[in-house]
Amino acid sequence: MSSELTKLDAQHVMHLQVACAERPVVGGNAFGYLKVIQISGGEFHGELLSGEVVPGGADWNMGYGGLTEEEVTSRFVFAKYLLKTDDDVYIAIENAGYKLATGERPHIATTPRFHAPKGKYDWLNYGVFVGSLEPAEVNGVRGVNIHIYKLL
Repeated sequence: MSSELTKLDAQHVMHLQVACAERPVVGGNAFGYLKVIQISGGEFHGELLSGEVVPGGADWNMGYGGLTEEEVTSRFVFAKYLLKTDDDVYIAIENAGYKLATGERPHIATTPRFHAPKGKYDWLNYGVFVGSLEPAEVNGVRGVNIHIYKLL
């Protein structure tokens, strides 16, 4: 197989800084260990769009492999929230990914999906997007930095 066929190109779409102040713990059972990381705000910037992260979304963070936080060996993250562009357009985003629970806290690879209204940001509804998420301090609280790319 030609290496040209296996090469993937990507365009950087946006960088999000998401604040996550509250983290209620639901706890563990036979299906996993759930905590809900509430989104309290933030901002995003890209070449074609920028704006704010609307407070009120959440990451439904499910741990597997144990009944307590310490016993968790892997995680499924699923965040759903709203973006509001500088020109007052709302865009919904769902961002899902997996990670191993290690002490090093490596980045999490994600697959974001968008729901944008017809018009200027309609292009977000089509294509394949990937993301990289890592812990960060945002506006003085715990949060995450997310970089989103569109595969070309």
